[in-house]
Amino acid sequence: MLAELSVNSLFYLSIALIALTVFIAAWVIVQKAEGFWGDYETVFKDSATVNLEDMFLFIDPQRLFLMNGLALVFAPLIGLMLTGDWIVALFILVVVTIFPFYFYKSMRKKRLRKLELQLPEALVMVSGSLSSGASLNMALESMLKEQPAPLSQEFMLFMREQRIGVDFDVSLRNMERRIPLQDFIMFTAAMRISREVGGNLGEVLTTLAETLRRKATMEGKIESLTAQGRMQGIVMAGLPILLGTLLYFMEPVAMAKLFTTTLGWIVLMIVIIMEVMGYIFIRKITTIDV
Repeated sequence: MLAELSVNSLFYLSIALIALTVFIAAWVIVQKAEGFWGDYETVFKDSATVNLEDMFLFIDPQRLFLMNGLALVFAPLIGLMLTGDWIVALFILVVVTIFPFYFYKSMRKKRLRKLELQLPEALVMVSGSLSSGASLNMALESMLKEQPAPLSQEFMLFMREQRIGVDFDVSLRNMERRIPLQDFIMFTAAMRISREVGGNLGEVLTTLAETLRRKATMEGKIESLTAQGRMQGIVMAGLPILLGTLLYFMEPVAMAKLFTTTLGWIVLMIVIIMEVMGYIFIRKITTIDV
């Protein structure tokens, strides 16, 4: 009888300890999840606000975060329903989590590239207006009326700051923050020096525009010469994926070991790491800054 009571007591004590452990683990996970979600929301909103405002896109970051939250929930569920594989659902979750930040970076890069291409023509227009006797503000206003976005947006904001009394140097620094291009910084430096010590700003801008045009021509030639190397990097990175997919459909039993065994997962991780490293190395080799 005492032995049965001891066994029952140990059994209930074990259940209580297990329940307590599960409760503590669940509480810790919930606390960590809340902290991570709060940090992710803060980083997401701050990144969206800064990047979108710099690109003159005024969208509510709270609405974007809600849309991203819905995508984080439903996209992995749809992937799980279609494939029945938790690994695929986890991969989709990771992609949806990091996609907005890369999307902002891509949009900003394209916008800066367009600004860089517009700059030489804008400098020629400002130089021509200055040569005809116009002031710097009149020359900038004439240029922004002729130039399309995004360059016209930046100078329109600059001129509005001047009209409300913002210091000229402060407005230039604000533009330099929004447009962190070395070519544009040379332009603002020329305007700053001309305003402080004088000089023929029109001639300086003409020389700078010609230099930027030659630089753009050189960059185009380099891009054409390295296009084959970049394509080789894409092909070499995509070829193992294509061959793996074909082999999976041709020999599903043999290829299934990659996803169902520990050794297969190790080999798969090594392949993925080497693929990523190889693509990064090829991109570094074929990327030449002028």
